[in-house]
Order: sequence, then structure tokens, then C-alpha cells
Amino acid sequence: MITKDSPRGYKSIFDGVKLKNLTHGDRTHLTKVVLDKGAIIPEHEHPHEQTGYLLKGKLRFSGGEEEFITLPGDSWTFPGETVHGAEALEECIVLECFCPVRDDYLE
Repeated sequence: MITKDSPRGYKSIFDGVKLKNLTHGDRTHLTKVVLDKGAIIPEHEHPHEQTGYLLKGKLRFSGGEEEFITLPGDSWTFPGETVHGAEALEECIVLECFCPVRDDYLE
């Protein structure tokens, strides 16, 4: 399946955080996330494995007592059921892949 790019299709998931579903198959799901500077994704967990790549900006991840700063070109993977959250230290653009598909994002 090929999905053509479009400026439409973003939905707000938190204040200052917009998500766009790029494409998905039976098992994987690719998204693009745009975060305004200062936007916060509260610590949470879900059953999906989450792999991401920072295209633009500076993003601080937290998980329990750990904290990581990511810069463009950095990537990450959070296994399912792993507590994590993030704060955009600058405007950020992120690509993320989930497995299995996040049905809650498709609704």
C-alpha cells in the first residue's frame, strides 16, 4: 500500500501535540508527530512496542527515574508496558512505528 503525503489528517492528542497516521498494515503502524516547544506527553504505558526517530528538534524522554535527551537523528524503542513520557524542548517532528497497530489512533 502506498499513501501519498498531505498536510491534512492531524489530530490533537495532547496540548501542543498533533499526530498523523501515515500508514498501517496488519501488524505495524507508522505515525508522524509534531510537538510545539514546551508540549508534554505525560508518562504512560501501553501494550504496543514503540520505535521512533527524531527528525527535528530536541526531545526529553522520561521513564520512571530515568531521563534522556534526544537530538535529530536519534532513535528509540520502548517495549510494550514500559512507562515513558516526553517534553519538547524545541519544536519537534517525530516518526514513530507501533506494533501491533494502535487502533485507538485510527479512530
